[in-house]
Amino acid sequence: MAVTDFARSAVAPAGLFAGLFGKIATVYTAWATERQTRAALSRLSDRELEDIGLCRGDIDFVARSL
Repeated sequence: MAVTDFARSAVAPAGLFAGLFGKIATVYTAWATERQTRAALSRLSDRELEDIGLCRGDIDFVARSL
């Protein structure tokens, strides 16, 4: 005899939306961190960037690697 469990189908969409919201929050947080890092490094002078071992061309790479 087969048994069908109808309760699971009602729970799956809630978990799906929670997972989707979590992914969106993670992507947004990463984007905001990248944006803030890029802005902070862009405000530094060339001399200050040189002091920390960077040049203007490194800003995008550093911001994306966080």
